[in-house]
Amino acid sequence: MSLGALRPSPLVEQATAHLREQITDGEWPVGTKLPGETTLAQTLGVGRSTVREALRALAGAGLVQARQGSGVFVIATTPEEDWSTRLRRSAITDVYEVRMLLEVEAAQLAAERRTEEDVTALHAALAGRRDAAGNGDTAFVEADITLHRAVVAAAHNPVLTALFTEFVPVLQQRLLDLVELLGLRSDDPNHGDTGHAALVNAVVRGDAEAAGRALREELRETLALLRSL
Repeated sequence: MSLGALRPSPLVEQATAHLREQITDGEWPVGTKLPGETTLAQTLGVGRSTVREALRALAGAGLVQARQGSGVFVIATTPEEDWSTRLRRSAITDVYEVRMLLEVEAAQLAAERRTEEDVTALHAALAGRRDAAGNGDTAFVEADITLHRAVVAAAHNPVLTALFTEFVPVLQQRLLDLVELLGLRSDDPNHGDTGHAALVNAVVRGDAEAAGRALREELRETLALLRSL
């Protein structure tokens, strides 16, 4: 395959795709030094800044590595899995162990940092979870996740919020599977209400220790159920 000039559409994405194809198709084997930025820019018909961004994207995918004073070299022909893909492939027990570390800390920070707006959102989320108890499993699990989102948001740490957001798709599907498989709501449609109420109340009154304890106990219980499957 030969490189060709690109259309004036998202150029960085196009440049990245073309260069990645050269690597994954074996045109540039592992150990190959890539042409310089100027050469690539001329070949692709883009600016050097576009090439530079494309090379950064390839480095982020684990395909190339810049070596000071030597240039950019191919170090792999298969991209590394991104975080979302890795999460989907991971054992749910592993995901839950990391979730516990993340959310317990978030709950403790939330108790220290919650605002009046957070308090309102937490009460609304708890009420929403209770209202969803009369609906199907999907609505109930979504309401449960919404409450946990509200706790994490009250920590006011954008990194924690972003990490939890990455976990949500995996958690939502696996929780739904768990609820349906074990029939957790057959006897108690509002399964886990006591623990969630304790969590919300601890955050609202600013008790970081109690907030962390309430969430840790809830997640440990769920993790034990997952391990029993």
